[in-house]
Amino acid sequence: MSFTSRIEQIKIFLNDTPDDPFLIYALATEHTAAKNDDEALALYLKLVSKHPNYSATYYHLGKLYERIGEDDKAEETYAKGMEITKANDEKHAYGELRGAFEELTF
Repeated sequence: MSFTSRIEQIKIFLNDTPDDPFLIYALATEHTAAKNDDEALALYLKLVSKHPNYSATYYHLGKLYERIGEDDKAEETYAKGMEITKANDEKHAYGELRGAFEELTF
C-alpha cells in the first residue's frame, strides 16, 4: 500500500472520529514518511495542543524538527515529552525521548 492510499484511508477514518489522537498521530506519521513535512508538522502540533498527554507525539515531532533544521524546537519538544512521560510513568517512552535529547544536545 502506498503512502497516498494509507493517507486517504486514515482521512476516511478521521471523518467519523476527527479528534481521535491515534488517527491524527497515524496520519502525521504517514505524512512524515512521505516527506510531507508541513502537513506532518501541523498534525503533530494539533496533537500537542489538543492531546498533550499523547506521548508518542513528542519523539516524532522532535525528529521532524531536527530534519527541518529546527534543533532548538526539537530540544524543547524532547524536554516537554520527557516531562510528560515521567509524570505518566511511561518509562520506555521517557527513555526514547531522553536518548534523542542527549543525542541532540551532547
